[in-house]
Amino acid sequence: MKAVLPALARPLLEQHLPGDLEIAWFTSPEEAAAMVVDAEIAWVDQQRSALAGEIAAKGERLEWLSTIYAGLDAFPLDLLRRRGVTVTNGTGINAIAVAEYAVMGMLVAAKRFDEVVRLADRREWTMAPPGRVELAGTAALIIGYGTIGRMIGDRLAAFDVEVTGVTRSGRDGTLTPDQWRARLAGFDWIVLAAPSTDQTRALIGADELAAMKSSAWLVNIARGDMIDKPALIAALEARRIAGAFLDTVDPEPLPADDPLWAAANAIHSMHLSGRSQTRMFQRAAALFLENLAAFRAGRPLANTVDLEAGY
Repeated sequence: MKAVLPALARPLLEQHLPGDLEIAWFTSPEEAAAMVVDAEIAWVDQQRSALAGEIAAKGERLEWLSTIYAGLDAFPLDLLRRRGVTVTNGTGINAIAVAEYAVMGMLVAAKRFDEVVRLADRREWTMAPPGRVELAGTAALIIGYGTIGRMIGDRLAAFDVEVTGVTRSGRDGTLTPDQWRARLAGFDWIVLAAPSTDQTRALIGADELAAMKSSAWLVNIARGDMIDKPALIAALEARRIAGAFLDTVDPEPLPADDPLWAAANAIHSMHLSGRSQTRMFQRAAALFLENLAAFRAGRPLANTVDLEAGY
């Protein structure tokens, strides 16, 4: 059995791999594309992740595809499903860092710490704080109450924020996809933490932005395509909402001349949330080794993706 693995992870994996497994270590997308053709196992997303889907598509003998990422928008899920490939993702690897980033973004927005930093850069001393919102007593709607969403909710609860989650099933008192829009006016924070699927594209558009409180903030730590960008820019410029904390945008990188950069009260963090940590690759390697043992033993794998649903 052959496995195609990233050379970047070799120091974390090699000593733990079974001796009867044929390992092909790649250092470039071109190497990965050539090696995956006859492989049963592949982890091919650490070199130019945008090409990972094209590389995976070449693996006609693949049985298990592992990815470090939680989102699967780069992969040809229909093709993998037809081939019967088991796909596992990286849900949980970056969850702590992303959850902390989301809360940081809300605190930055509440206190307008972005403006505080700009004042300090100009060496201007002010007695008037640019932001005076307290998180305590506010209400947050978290759309996508999976691993990351729940972690955000747990942390916000410590700030006395009333948290309501949205899930596909409506489990544990969460709202279902057909319920949350009617409740938008009741929340001070709308947090996007859902996986990217066909159903979540432009999830927040002109109608949703119009239904939000004028004092509410939109926080996106999911995917940029979940927001109708022209509608968001219009809402920000018209002050229909208080602002947006955007860790993700569409496209990425955001072109220097994109009007979203200059939109009123838009705070950008350049999709740094998941990378703002030092343990990502250690966690990814541990998850891969756990799943490799399960795969060889015929046991269920952790983080197995529902290829029909896309997450």
